Amino acid sequence: MRGKSLRVLELNFERSWRGGERQTMYCMSGFRDAGITVELLCRKNYPLEAKAKEQGFKTVSFSNVLGALFYLIFNGRKYDVLHAQSSHILTYLVLSKPFHKAKLIFTRRVDFVPHGRMTLLKYKLTDKVVAISTAIKKILENFGAKDVKLISSASVARPLNETRARQILAELNLPAGTHIIGTTAALVQHKDPLVMVEAIKELAAMRRDFVFLHFGKGNLEEQMRAKIEEYGLQNIYHLMGFYENVEDVFSILDVFAMSSEQEGLGSSVLDAFMYKVPVVSTDAGGLADLVGGGRAIACQMKRPDMLAQGMNTLLSNQEVREAVIRRAYDFTINNHGLHHITDEYLRLFAEMGENVPVPPVVPGENAGVAAGQNIYL
Repeated sequence: MRGKSLRVLELNFERSWRGGERQTMYCMSGFRDAGITVELLCRKNYPLEAKAKEQGFKTVSFSNVLGALFYLIFNGRKYDVLHAQSSHILTYLVLSKPFHKAKLIFTRRVDFVPHGRMTLLKYKLTDKVVAISTAIKKILENFGAKDVKLISSASVARPLNETRARQILAELNLPAGTHIIGTTAALVQHKDPLVMVEAIKELAAMRRDFVFLHFGKGNLEEQMRAKIEEYGLQNIYHLMGFYENVEDVFSILDVFAMSSEQEGLGSSVLDAFMYKVPVVSTDAGGLADLVGGGRAIACQMKRPDMLAQGMNTLLSNQEVREAVIRRAYDFTINNHGLHHITDEYLRLFAEMGENVPVPPVVPGENAGVAAGQNIYL
């Protein structure tokens, strides 16, 4: 098996279960399948710990970061590679490095601009810094980080619970033939949900045979509700709140939409690609890596008119719809499958001198499917 002697500790100390935590689990699964011994350091009694244990991974967990720091000081030397999945936990890896002397990898998943000399020093003391998108890579390089590696996120399909998802539609008591458009995005500014409300207002002026389901919570919820009421969209725009295993809703969506003004990558768009739901999205940040090449209808930020027209096109034009679905699915399989992303990390381990056979590079595998120009409306 590849990498049999390598020992990797994944570190993610977040309380949430969001994209970064899911990607942590994907890394662990891919490494285990490749024959690597992998363990997890995480926060005690939070979702990531529970899900890792369910999958049979060995975990070490603590209620506070001091416990994590002491573990790294006294036990970090057991591992060949320590892989931080957030900037916060990377701080403690760097502080404890004189004791454990393991190699450090940091995967940055957000496109917020870092600040401060201490943050830059932290990156310079990290053996390898990984960015999940071109946008994040450019931000880090402009900040002063050197030799930033681009390794994107994985997309892994699982069986969807369509019965559970269709219960949502039953509860909404929708007329037959109603189109379902949706998004999975927190109600926070960098997701720009108020622009989505504007877009649905414009789409509702074109047609009334749809509803929009918005899964997520956040500090803009009251503003969202007020705007929905102001525009008289209460029967069209539904705030669905938090929904566990939200991927199930892809089984009922006719179109997936994203209005983000900032995005590290946009793993929800990858999910839509994988589950063959056509996408209309802004090209903010890392989304530009995904929505180009005719794989989605790409929109400029702060342009609700473009989002509305894109959604209308995907509901009305079967030829465009089928083309973006095909291109997006092929791109995701070729460039974001778990085996592909795992191999990218294995190549990185080999560059760092670790004992793993270097996976072959398949010619053109990083290019995806050459499928034409971006679709802008």
